[in-house]
Amino acid sequence: MFILYIKVFDLKLSEKMKIAVLVSGGVDSSVALQLLKNEGHELTAFYLKIWLEDELSFLGTCPWQEDLQYVEAVCSKLEVPLQIVSMQKEYWSRVVSYTINQVKNGFTPNPDVLCNQQVKFGAFYDLIGDQFDKVATGHYAQVFEENGVFKLVQAPDPIKDQTYFLSHLSQAQLARALFPIGHLQKSEVRELAQEYDLPNKIRKDSQGICFLGKLKFDEFLRYHLGEKPGDLVEIETGTIMGGHKGFWYYTIGQRQGLRLAGGPWYVAAKDNESNIVYISRSYYAPDKERNRCEVGYFNWISGEQPSATNLTVKLRHGAHKHEAEVTFLDEKAAIVLKEHDQGIAPGQFAALYDGDICLGSGIIQKMS
Repeated sequence: MFILYIKVFDLKLSEKMKIAVLVSGGVDSSVALQLLKNEGHELTAFYLKIWLEDELSFLGTCPWQEDLQYVEAVCSKLEVPLQIVSMQKEYWSRVVSYTINQVKNGFTPNPDVLCNQQVKFGAFYDLIGDQFDKVATGHYAQVFEENGVFKLVQAPDPIKDQTYFLSHLSQAQLARALFPIGHLQKSEVRELAQEYDLPNKIRKDSQGICFLGKLKFDEFLRYHLGEKPGDLVEIETGTIMGGHKGFWYYTIGQRQGLRLAGGPWYVAAKDNESNIVYISRSYYAPDKERNRCEVGYFNWISGEQPSATNLTVKLRHGAHKHEAEVTFLDEKAAIVLKEHDQGIAPGQFAALYDGDICLGSGIIQKMS
């Protein structure tokens, strides 16, 4: 199946194009730039400044300066012009403020999904207008066109596949997107970085939410939301087992950070109004059914709701997909997983797939 998609990918690159390449300083985007350079396209590299440098400088070390050094070294080696673009205001208004508001209301958002939709393939598109044919990134994903419809297809590397993060793109956004390394395994990308002797060939992959750099998410939340002491309550008995500093620091299924004896303890539920975090030692007991959720605010990449009801679902980035039965109810859907997932939480994105094709995603409203 992937062979077909790779052939389509190669055919699209056979035409010489004017391409804007988003580079981060990492190996993936650098190899993507190298591959496009090899094919003779007219390239301009762009480094997007989205870090919250001024506000967060006292909280931790943001790696943007190191990132930019690698970007400049790679672009210099490949003789590709580089533009540094500030998108801090756009990132704050479209992504960060949303994240803070969602967390404050007890939800578990994914800022990286919004970053792709609203900034990399949103505000950046607005900035460059029609100057470029395509916008390329180092994402592990594939795009192919069938009967005038662009489809988002999983990368053959199931662990690195990033279609989950791209699942909220529109048809118009996907039509301009290009993923030069999407048909490769991560190991192959590393090998290419060595083969081309790229300056960042041995650099480790970055971790964490993109606007935070090396900053811990809890510290970011503490800066914006402060602390609100409350009780940790055993959900089965109502017994107060300890205290917490704000329900927004916890997500459903969380184990780390509870610091209670006699565990392991897990976060089972949250009551935002009373500021209570409910915990349980029997979270994974067989009678704890956690395989149903209601999803809304859908984005369908094709522009149309799928007719199929037996689909697969990703609740987070990673290789695992749940087989599921999806019942569409107006603009919402009831999803029943064929196996339990102890980490279902309101606010998460649920990406739906038909085979290897990512159909789009919605936001979990509640667990039913």
